[in-house]
Amino acid sequence: MIVGVLGGGTMGSGIAQVAAQNGHKVVLVDLNEAVLELSKSKLAKIMARLVEKGKISSEQADETKSNIQRSTDIQSFKDCGIVIEAIVENLGVKTKVFSQLEEITPEGCILASNTSSLSIASIGASLKDSSKIIGIHFFNPAPLMPLVEIIPSVQTSEETLGSAKNLIDSWSKVTVVCKDTPGFIVNRVARPFYGEALRIYEEGVADFATIDWAMTEIGGFRMGPFTLMDYIGNDVNYVVTATVFESFYYDPRYKPSFTQMRFSEAGYYGRKSGKGFFDYGENATNVAPTEDLALGKKIFDRILMMLVNEAVDAVFLNIGSKEAIDLAMTKGVNYPKGLLSWADEIGLDVILKQLEDMFAEYGEDRYRPSPLMRRMVESGEKFFA
Repeated sequence: MIVGVLGGGTMGSGIAQVAAQNGHKVVLVDLNEAVLELSKSKLAKIMARLVEKGKISSEQADETKSNIQRSTDIQSFKDCGIVIEAIVENLGVKTKVFSQLEEITPEGCILASNTSSLSIASIGASLKDSSKIIGIHFFNPAPLMPLVEIIPSVQTSEETLGSAKNLIDSWSKVTVVCKDTPGFIVNRVARPFYGEALRIYEEGVADFATIDWAMTEIGGFRMGPFTLMDYIGNDVNYVVTATVFESFYYDPRYKPSFTQMRFSEAGYYGRKSGKGFFDYGENATNVAPTEDLALGKKIFDRILMMLVNEAVDAVFLNIGSKEAIDLAMTKGVNYPKGLLSWADEIGLDVILKQLEDMFAEYGEDRYRPSPLMRRMVESGEKFFA
């Protein structure tokens, strides 16, 4: 099967690399010739590094590079069996592009979007045959991150779902099938990691460094929330949060933070701008964390209970299976444990009590416990035996 990838940026190039390394002929299209040239030079460096480290042979590197044909002409997709779109997160642009793709590609060609949060159903509505639309959401960097979310819309046929999943599985990726709802699994369940950390800071409980220290040293997360937001970019992370909030009809659980909005407005995006919640300048000095175990445990417990509540609610609303949700959070964002398995260890009754106490104190819906959590506590159930 010839694999088409639309968009030669970091994500599109990464997807093209994965397909090419798995033996597919790939057509990578971007309207900007300079973007394609940059993609080509970056791939050459990546392949050289892999050969140097002994991960692949020079023959495999040459084959991967030769498998990718680059073009500025969207008509180049005319023989593809699947086209994966990885362009700007704008629904209007995407629907226009997918209408064009349908006219160009052969009958039966799967049309997939790598969107991280937009509605697959809305994108599919632009097609004459919307049964071939599907979401295939890779995580950055695509060649390294194992998780791929597969998102069928209400229009997607079983044949399209099966073919898409089988293809991505054959690339040695870990796939999870999830419902076409805002943020899918990972970007939905992960919101409290950022949102509650920001809320804790805004209340004056602790500074950025201390909150990050609590989540890495006590919680075992690879990055603290503020370091991670700086890595992602505050401009990007804020927009995703705002989009999810709006898409959920302004549910308070997903409410964005004024702090992050102000940092984004100020141009404090994080690593890419040299300053975010932390300063990344050459001679920068950042405030050291307050390594208070009692405070750190309080911070960790508060963020974890919110994450668990979100994961439980995702099961309650059939966003994905309990196995898919735990797999998504460990393989997609490198959480130290699956949140539902973690909940079993701690005890849902303990987490429910924390949430009820917070709900009573604040009177805000952001702390409302999932109905499924209440039911499971009453019945004494666990997610996993």
